[in-house]
Amino acid sequence: MKPYSQACDNNKVPILNELSSYFILCRNVLEIGSGTGQHAVFFAENLPALRWHTSDRIENHVGISQWIEESNLSNIEFPIELDVESDEWPTSGFEGVFTANTCHIMHWNMVVAMVEGVKSQLSTDGLFVIYGPFNYNNDYTSDSNRRFDDMLKERDPGSGLRDFEELESLAKNNSFSLFKDVAMPANNRLLMFKKIK
Repeated sequence: MKPYSQACDNNKVPILNELSSYFILCRNVLEIGSGTGQHAVFFAENLPALRWHTSDRIENHVGISQWIEESNLSNIEFPIELDVESDEWPTSGFEGVFTANTCHIMHWNMVVAMVEGVKSQLSTDGLFVIYGPFNYNNDYTSDSNRRFDDMLKERDPGSGLRDFEELESLAKNNSFSLFKDVAMPANNRLLMFKKIK
């Protein structure tokens, strides 16, 4: 059986509603941390003009490939192995990069490596979109996010919800400018950055 995430089903339409306005001019989009593969298939199906490139650590490739094979879509690529701390990023040529629910799983040094890697992939005006839960002003936006953060840190002290201000500063230091911060269901956010140089 292929992997399944209820959260992906719950958030895919609200995310698509935002992506469709901004990724419409993109020819190639790289997804970092494709997870189950559900988002990739759904977005590729609903944004047929672009080619969706999946990536993840090797242990998730089988599940992602199952979703892709079953979809029979021609505009989605099978996953490439990508560890954000590795120097072996794919060849440039992407107009957009998307990642969902990765920042709070990664250690901070990995988040830094991801943003630096995305900078190397995108040319000026390229789009970098990050979905997930974030803290604002060093505080939780909901009790559920607080409980989620506690659970993450219990499992791995290096993980946890990231502060929006720290992430925005990191992005700014890597030539990205935030142009939209969208409230999403279940106390999540969609952060949209554009590479400015």
